[in-house]
Amino acid sequence: MFTGIIETLGIVQGLAKEGGNLHIKIQSDIAPELNIDQSVAHNGVCLTVVDIDGMSYTVTAVDETLQKSNLGGLKTGDVVNLERAMVLGSRLDGHLVQGHVDSTASCTQIDEEDGSWYFHFQYQPLPGGVTVEKGSITVDGVSLTVVDSAPDSFSVAIIPYTYEHTRFKQYNLGTIVNLEFDVIGKYVARLLELRD
Repeated sequence: MFTGIIETLGIVQGLAKEGGNLHIKIQSDIAPELNIDQSVAHNGVCLTVVDIDGMSYTVTAVDETLQKSNLGGLKTGDVVNLERAMVLGSRLDGHLVQGHVDSTASCTQIDEEDGSWYFHFQYQPLPGGVTVEKGSITVDGVSLTVVDSAPDSFSVAIIPYTYEHTRFKQYNLGTIVNLEFDVIGKYVARLLELRD
């Protein structure tokens, strides 16, 4: 379980295919603090640490993860958002994030306004893929509040701190991001579906 508060950024050092799996080597200042078998969210995707080498560590993504997220498009040198799993009993500054990406979205508009930014995203509608104004959404692992909501799109407001300390400063029109919809909203949508 995660909070959606990005801890640091990592840089992709290497990528190695093995069957349907992709081994991803990440350089990060948190690497020396990690343990084998520890969970770390990468652009919002929960992956298990399988190797540690100094200031780098390796995780493995299975084919389903590569198909449902933007991790399959990673290249050496790419930057990823990182967050270690939350500690039970600590503050929950974001919202409950599982690290299970539901789908991807494309950045369709970026507006700078009085020192902040509004990012607009569009996605393929799916069951449980619900956003509501003032509700929670996770974009590349970042816990955010929805500004505007439509059946297949939404926008979020990004403050300067978030812009500088996450991948948001690298987004352009067409950038593909990972989405995790609010888990409570997904359960409510499922219950309503079962009632029909």
